[in-house]
Amino acid sequence: MTPMQRLAALPMWVWLVLALTPFVALLVIGKVPLRYNLRNLTVRWRTTVMTAMSFTIVIGLLVMMYAFVNGMAALTEGSGRPGNVLVLADGATDELFSSLTYSDATNIEREQAKTDADGRPLPAPLGVARVDRGGKPIALCSLETYAIVNQPMPVTPGQPPRRRFVQVRGVVDPDVSGRVHGLSLLPGGAWFSSAGVQGIVGKEVGGLPFLPVGPVSLFPGATVPFFPLALPRIDYQANYIQAVMGESAARELGRDAKKPMLEVGDVFELGDRQWLLVGLMKSAGSTFDSEIWAKQAIVGEQFRKESYTSIVLRTADGTDAAAKTLAAHLTKNFRPAVQALPEKEYYAKLTSTNEQFLWAIRFVAFVMAVGGISGIMNTMFAAISQRIKDIGVLRILGYARWQILVSFLLESVVIALLGGMVGCLIGTIADGWTATSILSGGQGGGKTVVLKLIVDANIIATGMLLALAMGVLGGVVPSLSAMRLRPLDAVR
Repeated sequence: MTPMQRLAALPMWVWLVLALTPFVALLVIGKVPLRYNLRNLTVRWRTTVMTAMSFTIVIGLLVMMYAFVNGMAALTEGSGRPGNVLVLADGATDELFSSLTYSDATNIEREQAKTDADGRPLPAPLGVARVDRGGKPIALCSLETYAIVNQPMPVTPGQPPRRRFVQVRGVVDPDVSGRVHGLSLLPGGAWFSSAGVQGIVGKEVGGLPFLPVGPVSLFPGATVPFFPLALPRIDYQANYIQAVMGESAARELGRDAKKPMLEVGDVFELGDRQWLLVGLMKSAGSTFDSEIWAKQAIVGEQFRKESYTSIVLRTADGTDAAAKTLAAHLTKNFRPAVQALPEKEYYAKLTSTNEQFLWAIRFVAFVMAVGGISGIMNTMFAAISQRIKDIGVLRILGYARWQILVSFLLESVVIALLGGMVGCLIGTIADGWTATSILSGGQGGGKTVVLKLIVDANIIATGMLLALAMGVLGGVVPSLSAMRLRPLDAVR
């Protein structure tokens, strides 16, 4: 790593400390009229507060926007599991547009890599991990069909109809898929059955009369009064699709039922069928938190995607190096041709949306920074115009020009840092908020995800560093003008 690369890799708080060091040194070494500057800040407190508020708004918005990018990066990082290989159709960049045949699925789990990505022989063949289930070795090979469903949302009176995109993943064996992706279920839930459907027996309130009302003639000339007898009607439906889902998906669909989130045993509608929630996945921090899982054969038939869209393999070593080796082997040697890559690498590529948002944040921050710099520059020019005689007196008392420059520059920096600190404090409120976004590689497709905004030390340091830069740039020109004033001309 070159020296420039080492500098670029430093945390933002280190850059903040380095940027503040010259100002601290000036305070220690130089004879600066700090008491005079503090008095002016308090006497003109209205102007100080109004100027600092502009920095508060800029830095507060910046921290919240960076928290979104941070949350998206954390979601992407948590989605791919080290040691997993994602297999797509040859040429596909997103599993939404991939199509794999059944023969691919049955053969690919038997593949073994005997050389590494550079063609060097391996000490031992590298293949797919296997687990024992009922005395039989089962390959950790998850066969999946991924679909996005356009679902109408409940109509609110007075509002136009709305729709949303729901992500559905069909898997052949949920237990195997859970092991491959490192997912388990919350207590009280279960994976869907091998059939993938379940009947529900319920009772309808009211009942259905099955005997006539009124007198009944037993034989000629003899009648007895009879009252209607009602038995509860049994409503049996055997076509509920069993499903498990992430907690974010359960919260989103729970709004339709006017509850915080769906619970095990709840029924919801998707497509033209009724679905039964049988389990909630521990999937927070990954893209699977926004997905619904069901039996692959049912999902394929329901949403017209009969073939697999992706196959995820768990390598025997469970390391990134093993995933790269097996992915390279499959891409080069497996026939028919497929596109295989480590799962972490796949999700890392789905960051074009995040990068676009980051550039948008930088542009907005630049525009707002220009406004903040202009604001503090006007404030400092106004302050200097009102304190020309004060500057003359300070010069007569023996303060050098550079000390006058430092004095007014520090005053500008203090205003900026005060506003920046309040802005960072407001921005931290966004930590833990949830937001909906799209994770995409920029070539179509993508995933709608629910993420948590994350405010960390680097974001706070970035906000304070920007506030410091705005204070310096906004105060340096007025400070130079104050420094040029001649003592005798100033006191006249």
